[in-house]
Amino acid sequence: MNGADATAPAGPPRDPADGPAADTLALVESPVQILNLLEWVHERRTAGEDDRVTAVVLPPRDPMSRGQIRRMAELARDEGLALRWCEPRTATAGPLRTLTALAPALVRAGRLVLGDPFSRLVQALLPLSRAREITVIDDGTATLEFVALLGSGRRLVRWHRGGGGALGAAFGPVAALAGRRLTAGRGRRVELFTTMPVTAPEGTTLRANTLRWTRERHGPPAIRPGADLIGTSLVETGVVDPDRYLAAVAALTAAHGATRYFAHRREREDKLRRLSAVTGLEIVRPDLPLELVARRGPIGARLLSFPSTVVHTLPLALAGTGVTVAVCDIDPAWLADGAAERAHTFLTGITRAARTRHGLPAVTPAGPPPALPFPRAVTW
Repeated sequence: MNGADATAPAGPPRDPADGPAADTLALVESPVQILNLLEWVHERRTAGEDDRVTAVVLPPRDPMSRGQIRRMAELARDEGLALRWCEPRTATAGPLRTLTALAPALVRAGRLVLGDPFSRLVQALLPLSRAREITVIDDGTATLEFVALLGSGRRLVRWHRGGGGALGAAFGPVAALAGRRLTAGRGRRVELFTTMPVTAPEGTTLRANTLRWTRERHGPPAIRPGADLIGTSLVETGVVDPDRYLAAVAALTAAHGATRYFAHRREREDKLRRLSAVTGLEIVRPDLPLELVARRGPIGARLLSFPSTVVHTLPLALAGTGVTVAVCDIDPAWLADGAAERAHTFLTGITRAARTRHGLPAVTPAGPPPALPFPRAVTW
């Protein structure tokens, strides 16, 4: 299967491409982006706005993400959203076919909702839009970097991606243009809908995402005694050294009695097998974003997390349940060789903001985690 507007196997149905134009066109590429789109739609409906919303799903390649996206797309359909399912990443010509197929809808849409302003695909699609209203919804902690870059006029490049290399250079002008298109002014209104503690750039409307849809539609959860540990993809993104990460998880497990490990959808199976073998943790592969999994339960009475989006979202999703969320800082010694210079500063900022806003307690491994002699049979 390749190209645009292909229906994914066992995936959600979509509206025909030649159907009526939607008032709002949303471009979403991950499960959490669909979740935050549902939160945005719910807030607008609560306020009396009943837009026609078409969600264009642009799934990644990895099976775990695709499975979660299918589940989230079903929830979106149940909430009355129209769906278009495109496959820009399954063939060499996929991006071009997607651009061609979506061009008419992008031109017609009066409002555009973006799930990831750093996405090169979204940045390539953005110039086709004539929308006078643009909303950027959360794609996790990337929102913090988005606001910082937009406010300073710098091009939109992810914090852990240096922006160098031939591909980075080729996309430089596209990223710069995306930043200009996402700046309010000249008859264009820009809204930021976020769970993150940010100050919007001048002219941009800021609206808080309190995860009200999540709380109203799901739970409250059954609570298990003990602690659950929340995984991160910092190893997969090249930020944290794999041995140091596994050693830290082992130390946290021993110090705090964690019994389950909720894997990030991007964590690799070989890494998780090693982790389970060393720590004895039960590995849980969520089929939905963790905010929904936690809200549905059962969930541990204490959740231990490294710096990530969930230290900002889980306190909102689990408000009033009695579940405690605690955060473990990333020690600078855990960083991988070649990690971006600003990586530790960015991660520290995530935890500092979460502690300030939600009063999260800190957790640490029992002493500095050693570089455990994990077998090197696995290729990372």
